[in-house]
Amino acid sequence: MDDLYLTRSGYEKLIEELNFLKSEKRRQLSKAVGEARAHGDISENAEYDAAKDAQGLNEKRIAELEYKLAHARIIENEDMPSDEVLIGATVLLKDLDSQEVLKYTLVSETEADYAEGKISLTSPVGAALLNHKEKEIVEIKVPAGFLKYEILKISR
Repeated sequence: MDDLYLTRSGYEKLIEELNFLKSEKRRQLSKAVGEARAHGDISENAEYDAAKDAQGLNEKRIAELEYKLAHARIIENEDMPSDEVLIGATVLLKDLDSQEVLKYTLVSETEADYAEGKISLTSPVGAALLNHKEKEIVEIKVPAGFLKYEILKISR
């Protein structure tokens, strides 16, 4: 894996999740395994199997997070031009068809959360906006057709 670019808040969110999984979640799952084991024969104990599966999935997620954090590079906005759409930029767009104004922050796939207005650089919209400047018109091919946006403002 190449470097994983994250905003500071995205990096801190991953650390928070990792700490939760390694402490509270591990304890909860270990307790669940112990309780299921106490029910008797583990060879035919569905509760025990489910608890062990959940424990394995938790350990897998911990390993994934540790790997991502080990390869993470935090994006510091001071190092980037503010007049160009790059990772970490918040972009105010005007849909030229509907006249709707939209606001997106471009982030890595790991941080993407459409409900929070965070879109991935690899999404059709994110990829098309990359490296454009204010007042430019960007036409974006999406599965449903084409979107046409004017970049109103770029901020960090």
